[in-house]
Amino acid sequence: MQYLLFNTCHAADYTGTDSCISCHQTQYQSWQGSHHDMSMRHANNESVLGNFNHVSVNHKGQTYLFYKKADEYWVQMVDADGQKKHYKISYTFGYTPLQQYMVEFNDGRIQLIPFAWDSRKKDVGGQRWFHLYPELDKFDEFYWTNVGQNWNFMCADCHSTNVKKRFDVSKNTYQSSWVDINVGCEACHGPASEHLNWSKLKQSEQQTDKTRGFERDLSKRVKEWKFEQGSKILIPQQAKSTDLHNTCLQCHSRRTQISDATDHVKGDLLDRYLLSDISPTLYYPDGQIYDEVFVGGSFLQSKMHKAGVSCSDCHNPHSAQLVLPKENLCFQCHLHSEYGLGKHSKHQANTEADDCVTCHMPKTLYMQIDARSDHSFSIPRPDLSKLIGTPNVCSVCHEDKSNDWSIRALTKWYPDSKLASNPFAISFFGADNGNQSSANELAYIAQNPLETNIIRASAISRLAQYPSQNALITLARSVKHQDSLIRLSTIDGSANFRPQDRFQILEPLLSDSVLGVRIEAAGALALQWQGLTVAQRHAIEKPLKEYIDFQQFNGDRGFAHTNIGNIYRSKGLLDKAEESYLTAINIEPIYSNSYVNLADLYRERGNEEKSFAILMKGMKAQPKAGSLPYSAGLSLYRQNKLTDAILYFKQATMVESQNGQYWYVLALAQEKVNSKQAILSMRKAYEVSHNPEHLYALCELTLRYNDKSSDQCIKQLTPFVPENIIRKLQQKMN
Repeated sequence: MQYLLFNTCHAADYTGTDSCISCHQTQYQSWQGSHHDMSMRHANNESVLGNFNHVSVNHKGQTYLFYKKADEYWVQMVDADGQKKHYKISYTFGYTPLQQYMVEFNDGRIQLIPFAWDSRKKDVGGQRWFHLYPELDKFDEFYWTNVGQNWNFMCADCHSTNVKKRFDVSKNTYQSSWVDINVGCEACHGPASEHLNWSKLKQSEQQTDKTRGFERDLSKRVKEWKFEQGSKILIPQQAKSTDLHNTCLQCHSRRTQISDATDHVKGDLLDRYLLSDISPTLYYPDGQIYDEVFVGGSFLQSKMHKAGVSCSDCHNPHSAQLVLPKENLCFQCHLHSEYGLGKHSKHQANTEADDCVTCHMPKTLYMQIDARSDHSFSIPRPDLSKLIGTPNVCSVCHEDKSNDWSIRALTKWYPDSKLASNPFAISFFGADNGNQSSANELAYIAQNPLETNIIRASAISRLAQYPSQNALITLARSVKHQDSLIRLSTIDGSANFRPQDRFQILEPLLSDSVLGVRIEAAGALALQWQGLTVAQRHAIEKPLKEYIDFQQFNGDRGFAHTNIGNIYRSKGLLDKAEESYLTAINIEPIYSNSYVNLADLYRERGNEEKSFAILMKGMKAQPKAGSLPYSAGLSLYRQNKLTDAILYFKQATMVESQNGQYWYVLALAQEKVNSKQAILSMRKAYEVSHNPEHLYALCELTLRYNDKSSDQCIKQLTPFVPENIIRKLQQKMN
């Protein structure tokens, strides 16, 4: 591992945690042994918690061995080719409730092995080795030798300080470096060289520099909370903007890194990261955590964040521990007389059920044993559970009770609450399930200043499914919003508008002050290059270069080269596009999109045989991607090989059974040979997609072949389409 050299002649250089210790002993002692301190360590007797005393672990018929050679830690593992090999453990990762381990390869890759050590006490099931991803194989992104378990791309930016990835595309190697191996002082405070210079000044000279040599203001957003007569909660006084939140969000959020050079703290978070919104793959429709989102996106939804609460109001930033016992934490602002001793919880005082966090921060288990608290601070909603199937903490504790029982209890306890309302959950659920009536609701949510910005952005993103005049007005307003995440969301939200309309919507974003916004706008609009005017192309060129830089920064991933190839292809530079797609395949062979896009390129060039061949290569490299047999089926269909095409369409539906488009196209192909099978497939298309267009196609099919289910189909379709369409279908049936 290479280490950075420091040039103290330049301002704001990184100096390393060791340079902070002598003056900041209290903070240093608090930091030692914390999650930040233990985020990554060299593997040695002090850091390794796991049992490497020649321990054998059996998994799926294979034996894995954990052992020591002198002072080194080793593991015998099975690689992607099924061969047993011995790997030296170079680094530890975390420490509680589990510790992971990493090996370093000759090409600079650092990979996490699939076994973790359960560091909990033995009496609660700990002190054992366990496999983190027992169902994965070499075709999965998170298989241990693949990119999902690659430290350089996935983990380094958050687990070490001032990481430079340094990936060489031509050699497919890394020369990554860091200042501190773990999350050190400068990960939050920024480079400390100017602070060290400040510390050497005379006291009188120090007083003239209130920044003390740091650019970041990591103070709390609210300095004082006051009690006002008649209020149950303390009121924030003079909330201000500081750099604390963006500093925490750089790691405690679900995001994609776009640069390691831009300043996301003094600038905007989206100058360095693309923050994920409340998407259905990460969150439930009501905003509760579903996948691992690292707290930030949840907290941005919360009333706490809106009121001015900062991370450090609850967490000591050096030790990462709570500043008070959890049962007392909320009483910093919420009056104990109103919310304590069971008065608010309606549960026995001083029990776990009486703790605020039990109901308002329910935990979700990740990595099998790591329980993460939801930081949206929402209230339990059994009514939403009944309507749209979202989880609620009442049912977690009272497993023998129904949602109706919980609803009755909450209604009795809190008769004045707004239990029956939710501005976005039902609308998000409807939108995610193809309900056309959600369009106007999404537009309203997107423009509602009472909603948090991340919820508004999430509504805007969902408008992509429902292009309309109302959506157009919403997007036109959103591109001017002061919040960068809302502006960013208009890019996804405008995806299905006509190219010229979309350009008109997004053109202001091409010169946006925030890097993430302008590059995503440029990348989206460049895909319609052939339809742009000379002036429009000129407007795109500068941010498009930045977009290419972003992709090249992530050149260790297949998606980056595929995205570059798509830009070249849109410009008609087909040789360069082909080169980029082939690079993507070489860098990440299991990434299916690169094969699909390259096959499309060959098809455009009139070489259907070559197109089909690359899809066959892709299916061998990634048999778990339905897009590959689906595309192969389309290729055969174009070649008038209907029987073979149907076989590949069927394979696509078997690989990805929840993809409605695959079932839809299978039905269209089957109609030519077997109408009954076509109806079954079309019905399945609608069942998995909830797309009204698929339902309309099903009704057409049942009518065309006099199927007895046509009447029921039309009734089912009625809420989604205008009355004149229903009348026409009924006339056909009659």
